[in-house]
Amino acid sequence: MQTSARVSCAFEKYQQLVHRHAPTFIRHVLERFRQRTLNAAQATGQLGISRSRLYTLATAYNTARARKQPPLWTPGASGGDHAAAWPQPVVDLLKKRLDCSPPCPYSFAASEALRLHAFKLDRAQVRRWALANKLAHAVPPKKVVAAVRRWQRAQIGELWQLDASPHRWFPHSKLSFPMLNMLDDCSRLFACSKIYERELLLAYFDFLPAAFLAHGRPLQIYVDYHSIFFTQDPDALTQLGWALKFYDISFVYAPTPQAKGKIERAHQYWQGRLPAYFASEKITEIQIANPQIDALRAHRNAREIHRELRQTPQRAWDQARQEKRSVLRPAPSCPWWDYVWSVRTVIKVGSDGRVPVGTQRLRTEKPPATKVILCLHPTGHHSVLTTTPDASQKPVLLFTNRPK
Repeated sequence: MQTSARVSCAFEKYQQLVHRHAPTFIRHVLERFRQRTLNAAQATGQLGISRSRLYTLATAYNTARARKQPPLWTPGASGGDHAAAWPQPVVDLLKKRLDCSPPCPYSFAASEALRLHAFKLDRAQVRRWALANKLAHAVPPKKVVAAVRRWQRAQIGELWQLDASPHRWFPHSKLSFPMLNMLDDCSRLFACSKIYERELLLAYFDFLPAAFLAHGRPLQIYVDYHSIFFTQDPDALTQLGWALKFYDISFVYAPTPQAKGKIERAHQYWQGRLPAYFASEKITEIQIANPQIDALRAHRNAREIHRELRQTPQRAWDQARQEKRSVLRPAPSCPWWDYVWSVRTVIKVGSDGRVPVGTQRLRTEKPPATKVILCLHPTGHHSVLTTTPDASQKPVLLFTNRPK
């Protein structure tokens, strides 16, 4: 189709008939249609309308002729606002989401109407409503756009992208907290998203096993050169790298910041939504925020269309499974699981037969100077083992203060 033809089609699609054609020409076409010198297809083609609209106009024109008024007859504008009023709970929700500081993005407000009230809106409808109700956003400053996708893995579980993003998530707070995000490169499904007080090794030991238990183990995880992931010694592993290798998962390092476009866009997604959502719901604590993030993440995976995939991440994930494009492995039933995901320190039994655990010194059955392994778990409790995790044997637990 040539450019002029495309412009014409677009013009005819959005302009009313009386704004596209002169009334005299419309009457001329309808008169020829009445006299059967034009058939329906020719008449609709000349006027750029549907058959049903043609017959409606023809009826109105013939009525005007019967009243001896054909020279004065002009078609009225078609269409009109026939949509039902929006439910009051949806209107109340939009006011709540848009009348806060910062206000929720229009796309997020539409998503919330679907998530909470099963009422489907699009971004443009919410924007028009906001303009009409004096709740429209100020024009935001232009953001730096994350790098555009250049490649994509064909199988789910082949590569998961992981990163942390510090941000001021809570209203009226000057503190920035890191949010850990991980998504599947193939389906764009968010495997896990969670805010922590600090980006520490224990945060990753809490974050990663939860994702593996929920979705399975990937082959590789895509990360940057943060010291938690990377060591300058090529033959050495960080504690996190060692834990992943124990369960047959390896790191892939991004060569440049631009190579992390997918996960950077994931950060932008949350940064555009969560501060406004937390302000709207008056949420100011991480412990209350994270369950809300889980609900939003589940909705995003299942109901929101990804602009590049043109389907929801969950549908892309399920489709890959049906087509046997999955290399995910289930989380193992391993006796070492809780201890692998802990910060381990080698300590010695003191001359009194005790070991330091937190602020206490606890008695063990091991002789003095024996080396044991102190494990600090993400929940804050401690365990003492006789040896480091070893797949060829079972753990021997000397002590734990895990809450019952």
